[in-house]
Amino acid sequence: MTTLWDTTGSEVVKALGAERRAHGAVASGLALTLVVVVGEAQVAAAEQAATRAAAEHPCRLIIVVRRRPDAPESRLDAEVLIGGRLGPGEAAVLRMYGRLALHAESVVLPLLAPDAPVVTWWFGEPPHLIAHDPLGVLADRRVTDTTLATDAMAALAQRGADYAPGDTDLAWTRATHWRTLCALAFDSVTSGATAVTVTGPAADPTRALMAGWLHACLDVPVEQVDDHLPGPVTEIVIALEDGEVRISRVDDTSALLQRSGQPDRTMPLEPSALGDLLAEELRRLDADETYAAALRVATGTNGQAAVPRTHIWHDPTEADAPDPALTTT
Repeated sequence: MTTLWDTTGSEVVKALGAERRAHGAVASGLALTLVVVVGEAQVAAAEQAATRAAAEHPCRLIIVVRRRPDAPESRLDAEVLIGGRLGPGEAAVLRMYGRLALHAESVVLPLLAPDAPVVTWWFGEPPHLIAHDPLGVLADRRVTDTTLATDAMAALAQRGADYAPGDTDLAWTRATHWRTLCALAFDSVTSGATAVTVTGPAADPTRALMAGWLHACLDVPVEQVDDHLPGPVTEIVIALEDGEVRISRVDDTSALLQRSGQPDRTMPLEPSALGDLLAEELRRLDADETYAAALRVATGTNGQAAVPRTHIWHDPTEADAPDPALTTT
């Protein structure tokens, strides 16, 4: 590992090249570049999740830790390593202070793996507008997590208003197991659905996206019922023309699948770790149209941008409403 204090982007590029030569590594084996935007307090958790995802998808990992943009002086500290705590691939941890934090792309761009897709993941409060953040605009895929926002449902609504192809959200990824169980339940169902009820916490965006997906798939009314149990969804009931399908969470690792006229079945429903969620999103680098449809229904927006997203300069130190993703400490 090479540690650079009060350095420059050019020195980081040189250090990465030196580490690669020392380890005999080559950039041609990389599937993508994963850019992680995170605050200092969450760096350890972000590193752990990104390392797990990188183990499944060989990538160049760039972790951007933004400091206060109103700090008196700009400064860049960096760690460059191949192997070690961040997995077998190439990695750079960039801690940016002062105004440099608003221009992180100037350091990140030369570090991107050549001819490889770019995925940006914000671990923490998602951007208000992704166009405010050049690290999002330069990416092919953009991963947010509205469950980490101060107001999760407002953040989900903003994701609908701000959507462009390539966007996704880990609140959607957390619904994968529930969507799988719903699809499995219809393997032997021949009658059509007439209504759906989705039960879960009121302020959980995963429940809203699950309801949006079911409405988009079945084209029937979907009612959301509040409860106070932990977890994004606790029960889904699908009324059929000749019965019903009921999927109820039993405990933290299993669910009960009940279908009219058939024996009950206990199915696995173990929650995925953060690194597994991120790895799942890295399996596809094209636009997730299923997510877009669920988001459109869940937020009542069009869910589709008409033009490609371009960067809009935003200075959080001068704006009345600073973008939280640019002011992470």
